[in-house]
Amino acid sequence: MSETTSDAPPVEPAPSPEKEPGGPPMIEAAGLTKFYGSFTAVRDVTFSVPRGQVAAFLGPNGAGKSTTMKLLTGFLAPSEGSARIAGFDVRDERLQAVEAIGYLPENGPLYPEMTPEGLLHHVAEVRRMPRAEREARMEFVAEKCSLGSVWRKKVGQLSKGFRQRVGMAQALLHDPDVLILDEPTAGLDPNQVHDVRDLIRGLGKTKTILFSTHILQEVRAVCDRVLLVNEGRLVFDGPTAELAEDAGVMEKKFRELTVAG
Repeated sequence: MSETTSDAPPVEPAPSPEKEPGGPPMIEAAGLTKFYGSFTAVRDVTFSVPRGQVAAFLGPNGAGKSTTMKLLTGFLAPSEGSARIAGFDVRDERLQAVEAIGYLPENGPLYPEMTPEGLLHHVAEVRRMPRAEREARMEFVAEKCSLGSVWRKKVGQLSKGFRQRVGMAQALLHDPDVLILDEPTAGLDPNQVHDVRDLIRGLGKTKTILFSTHILQEVRAVCDRVLLVNEGRLVFDGPTAELAEDAGVMEKKFRELTVAG
């Protein structure tokens, strides 16, 4: 595992810059820490994200982004600290928390012998979605994720970009209040990236979205807020405009905040 940590004190997170409709936090991390033996992948990460905010989880490769997302979604148990989704403790109220989450993991597992149509039917059944809403939601995500041309092709025969779109569709299928997306534009061509960014912006009007990326242009195009991690610690938490007013300055500040010390 390439994630590392340091002995530098963590930066105090800035107050969450809420926008309408705001309200109680939908994603909460309180002192999240993950040890693997003597190795620390994530150290004392604390932040909260309100409804209707799109937050970028930014950092270099190996900074702890994916591990933190797995802790938030319950795929990993924290060594210390806690996570809450829509007010539900991920450890003690797992079923309620999972119901509120749409999760797109990095390189998420898909069933290669299934078609997108069959896979989404399967996901709907596992989630016990009522039949009355199942077809409508499948049509919605198929359109939003542009899956019409591959709807009945086997997932194993699809390009990486189309597989990524299938993963996004399963995350959206049950209309969750919270979306946690790990590198959602990975493997997409420029047109597909543009479409996914538009989708995220639209969904962010009513949902809470946290997505990881290392693409600075993506942050400026989509996000209200930046959470920047380095070596397992949160080193910046604030509005996107506070990090940089243009791409060049953002890249410079990114390097300053993530340089190995």
